[in-house]
Amino acid sequence: MKDKTATVAGLLDDAADRIAAALGLDKREARLEARILAAFAWNVTPAWLIAHDTDPVAAVPGEAFARLLGRRLAGEPVAYLTGTREFYGRPFQVSPAVLIPRPDTELLVELALARMPPDHAVDVLDLGTGSGCIAITLALERPFARVTAVDRSAAALAIARHNAGMLDASVEFLTSDWFQALEGRRFDLIVGNPPYIAATDPHLARGDVRFEPLAALAAGDDGLDDLRRLTAAACSHLQPGGTLLFEHGYDQAEAVQSLMRASHIHAPQSWADLSGILRVTGGKLSE
Repeated sequence: MKDKTATVAGLLDDAADRIAAALGLDKREARLEARILAAFAWNVTPAWLIAHDTDPVAAVPGEAFARLLGRRLAGEPVAYLTGTREFYGRPFQVSPAVLIPRPDTELLVELALARMPPDHAVDVLDLGTGSGCIAITLALERPFARVTAVDRSAAALAIARHNAGMLDASVEFLTSDWFQALEGRRFDLIVGNPPYIAATDPHLARGDVRFEPLAALAAGDDGLDDLRRLTAAACSHLQPGGTLLFEHGYDQAEAVQSLMRASHIHAPQSWADLSGILRVTGGKLSE
């Protein structure tokens, strides 16, 4: 019997089946992952894979793909295997030093952009920038904005700076434990996607997050430690009438609204992501 994995199409079908079974993904998502890994392993485009689906797979390229597939079957995220993840239509370099950008965070970007006039300068701060995807996107979408981004991780900032250079974005990057290096500075808009998962949450031991930096995910017993700290400190760094926007966990909207009201953030509200989950909460500092 002819080995069905001897051709490009057969190899990808087999890989998709194995990914779906090992990781609990639906067949469509698993096939997409198989194509991404093959295109990366062989340095070809997805279109090439379609055009050459009946081609035989030579031994060396097949081995390169097999190594990547083995790591994915062990749970390692595709973004870390390829070193790239798309966010807001742009490619961003990623590594285990930073969180993998996720589509849910594009809601935070959309809300921020709606509060950034396209025709004049505003001062914007991104807290815990990681890969820089939020800060860089805001800078590219609003060229007049003065965007500052902070992170306490030197490794994360190296990646963020690389991404800014690759995408030609003007962002000021600073090494800072949240607001530590920003004494005396105020901003028209502060955004952030801080850690918000409870340290005991079993999801931290499942899926892609097993490979992501724990310090960027977990925040105390209830997941609110950093959100408490940041909300309380934000008043000293917002211009009167300035806006604060935070991404948070699926069940934290009410708690974050309460934190904001206690910190003189006027009429905080929450917005739902594409799944209908209240994912971002924000409001304005009283004038």
